[in-house]
Amino acid sequence: MDTQRRTPRRLRGSLALRRLRGALALRRQRGAFALMLGVAMVGLLLLVGMALDLGQLYTRKAELQLLADATALAAARELNGTSAGVASALTKAADAAAGVHYQFGQLPVAWSSAALRFSASPDAAGNWLNAGAAQAAPDGLLYVRADSGLLDAAHGQLQTVFIRLLGSGLDTVSTAARAVAGRLTIAATPLAVCALSNTPAAARVNSGGSGPLNELVEYGFRRGVGYDLMQLNPNGLAPEHFAIDPLSPPGSPGNAANTADSVLSPYVCAGTLQIPRLQGGAITVSRGFPLASQYPQLNSRFDQYTGGACSPNGAPPDANVKSYVYTAIPWMSTARNNQGAKKVADAANGKLWTVADPLPSPAGTLGADYGPLWSYAKAVPFASYVAGAAEPATGYSTYATSNWPTLYAPGVPVASGYPASTPYLAVAGANYQAPSAANLPGLRQRRVLNVALLACPLPAGGTVSATVLAVGKFFMTVPASATALTAEFAGAVPDQALGGAVELLP
Repeated sequence: MDTQRRTPRRLRGSLALRRLRGALALRRQRGAFALMLGVAMVGLLLLVGMALDLGQLYTRKAELQLLADATALAAARELNGTSAGVASALTKAADAAAGVHYQFGQLPVAWSSAALRFSASPDAAGNWLNAGAAQAAPDGLLYVRADSGLLDAAHGQLQTVFIRLLGSGLDTVSTAARAVAGRLTIAATPLAVCALSNTPAAARVNSGGSGPLNELVEYGFRRGVGYDLMQLNPNGLAPEHFAIDPLSPPGSPGNAANTADSVLSPYVCAGTLQIPRLQGGAITVSRGFPLASQYPQLNSRFDQYTGGACSPNGAPPDANVKSYVYTAIPWMSTARNNQGAKKVADAANGKLWTVADPLPSPAGTLGADYGPLWSYAKAVPFASYVAGAAEPATGYSTYATSNWPTLYAPGVPVASGYPASTPYLAVAGANYQAPSAANLPGLRQRRVLNVALLACPLPAGGTVSATVLAVGKFFMTVPASATALTAEFAGAVPDQALGGAVELLP
């Protein structure tokens, strides 16, 4: 009986001891957990703090990237190969920078043109010029690099709160952003013709009528005169015209396959090439522009889309689609004999040109042989031209219709009710026709074809290299046909003056 009574008492003591030991162990575990939790919380707070610092750094980087993107794009859109273009680029970049703030939009940017560099190539390893050097040598510069790191260092600096705990020298961190923008396309039709002369500007001394008038002739073409671009050749009696490889930049090997109809059509529709310029190196052309298959694309400018590859979305019509058919020209007193100036196969001089080109015009020339005159552009005095200077934005001074007897003798054409501005600029009346209601309002200047003027003769062969002297602006007076493309000459410009799509580059 005593043994039975003592056994439960010993068991009860043992259980109490175990409970005490367990309680003590639990207290020790809780203390360890608390210590571990404290350490973890400190680490977590440090990580959160670092994330906040890094977030501010990321935000500042994004703000500076916005600044670089905006200024590079604004500047690149102004480049046209002239010092004035570079000056305008600097102004536009400053304007764009004025609209950007940093430090969560609180501080304005202290902009400086020192942040910009200019180049003829987007290559990072290329020759990048500062603003002063670019203005001194602007030719060929089509790309801009904006670098916020070239501004006051304060723009990219941040005072850290937690990162500095990692070591000395980390109390301040810095960031910067760069952007490169430039032209990817050029507003030119993939059509090239031979320049009638390699001389950029010459004075044509017209001596008919009341006295001599020195008229500006550009690369052999006269402003205000219509030419069938499929019927010209300054070096022979057979027509010469070419399709441009729209994908191969100057100086690079071209590909004859790039002038196939399927490739050309979109570029004829849009009036653009997928290259940044036409000058600065040899381009690739294929002999014989395929007008028979491409004229429907050209005629999208007249709101004609049936049977062609164009769409009004990518190739809108002109805002004035009136055809100036030679048989009924409201501003000329008598009917014309031709849509453009009458073709002349000049065997004596070995040229295929028009009655408007020889000086004097061929004997027996009639006033009606000049075709419609001045539907888009007027003749210009040679004195208006300044070598090496761009044509003013408002255009050169021009002759009046009262000068026609001197400009176009013999066989003087007569103006009758010529409008105050050129007929094309009409917004109502006999010289105006709106596109269809579905395609309103149209796009002004779509009827102007920017056509490469080549230094000819070119080597024999179907696909050859060619040098572009300038780009001629030709206004389509009527829709093209399978065999004729008649357009009025409206001046010559360097290719950089044409513009094109400007985008940010990698």
